[in-house]
Amino acid sequence: MIACNSSNQNKQTEQIKTQETSINPLQLYGNTQGTTYSIIVNDNIKITHDEIDQLLHQFDLALSSYIPQSILSQLNNAPAGTFTYRDSLNFFNRCLKQSQYIYELTNGAFDPTVYPLVKGWGFMEDIQNVPDSSTVDSLLKLIGFNDGHHFTFKPYQPDSTLENSFIIKNTPQAKLDFNAIAQGLSVDVICEELDKRNAKNYFVEIGGEIRVKGKNSEGHYWRIGIDKPIEKSNAQTREIQEIISLNNKAVATSGSYRKFYEKDGIKYSHTLNPKIGYPVKHSLLSATVVANNCALADGLATAFMVMGVEKTVKFIKSKKIDDIEVYLIFYNTKGRIETYQSKGFRTIILKDEHPQ
Repeated sequence: MIACNSSNQNKQTEQIKTQETSINPLQLYGNTQGTTYSIIVNDNIKITHDEIDQLLHQFDLALSSYIPQSILSQLNNAPAGTFTYRDSLNFFNRCLKQSQYIYELTNGAFDPTVYPLVKGWGFMEDIQNVPDSSTVDSLLKLIGFNDGHHFTFKPYQPDSTLENSFIIKNTPQAKLDFNAIAQGLSVDVICEELDKRNAKNYFVEIGGEIRVKGKNSEGHYWRIGIDKPIEKSNAQTREIQEIISLNNKAVATSGSYRKFYEKDGIKYSHTLNPKIGYPVKHSLLSATVVANNCALADGLATAFMVMGVEKTVKFIKSKKIDDIEVYLIFYNTKGRIETYQSKGFRTIILKDEHPQ
């Protein structure tokens, strides 16, 4: 997803600088979590590029699966028994608590214990061989995020930032993967830092996950583009399906059309169903979720890609959770692309805007 404006950003910046309010838009760009970030603030606040990078570094020290000394990596590599850690900024425990909530809400469609399956299917590297059924069956024995199964989470202290926290690891081979929620949570962390500095109008994006507040430099609520599901699309080849207008909301999209690999002429989605151990094979191409925070939007978008169209629509209509809106793109029974919009989502689509 991208921020959509109706004129050139440089031109907007020059116009704002000449206004009597003398607001100097702040624009920060950088790299994090194997992707990029973009921050635009249309207020006179003070925050530096180094401060953002340091905050994201601290976040990685809690939740990165690539940094050996992170809390997550240490837990994954720990033997069975009590794992003790200090989560001084409450990043890890917060992610853990939100993950438990989404896991229960989606009946396990979102499951952070999927790490062994992700690795077994080769999604962390170039796969050489597709795992056979016996391998998948053995990996499935390591899946299950319910408290007391592979991990006992009750001892952790979600509200403490000063004392040690504890998790009991019951299965030494079990490992956690928070990639489906951590990026969204990192967006929330940045937004909260901007809020502390009295920012009223901002756009924060990390790897396509977005949260906005207030208005853009043209005085409009932030306009976000939802990508068309084009295989292996990138910044140069992407096309916009819809443009939505958001204020004080977060939006995340998960899709099967970008992340997949081919082996012997067969396409394998990077979205794994943690209940059966195999990549999803349904007709859902992408799920976009609008929520009050980006961690929730991120986690639910992944869960909906596992659930597929029918189960997701049923979930939305059941009203299990308020304050979320959903936009699905899928193939119908005739092989044509079709969309589903929750009732509230229809009100944020800009009908007068023409995606380019």
